[in-house]
Amino acid sequence: MVYTLGEAAKATGKSKATISKSIKTGRISAVKDETGTFRIDPSELHRVYPPIVSSTQNETPSEPQGNPSNDALIRELQARLATVNERLADKETMISDLREDRDKWRQQATALLTDQRPKLSLWSRLIGKG
Repeated sequence: MVYTLGEAAKATGKSKATISKSIKTGRISAVKDETGTFRIDPSELHRVYPPIVSSTQNETPSEPQGNPSNDALIRELQARLATVNERLADKETMISDLREDRDKWRQQATALLTDQRPKLSLWSRLIGKG
């Protein structure tokens, strides 16, 4: 679910001009589709502007009722979370691999810096062998 500019204005109680200015200045990220309509992610919008509380619902239902749009939003957010967790796991694996490579390179560099030639005895050095 994404907001258009008008829907975003209604959801926050701000004007369309205010939302548009926030997009242009980079406070809110949005995508313009092929028709030129802004598509604004609700989490992105409400990060900057809190949602307005609807005063039309005066009483709370005694039993929670599933709202199809809320269920779809929950599924979408769960899918996004799963994707983020996968990306995080991939990055952790990559970091581990890079650390292993770094340690191997460090070990190789240390070996190259230390004198690896065989040690000659005093007698060998005196008679010029080696």
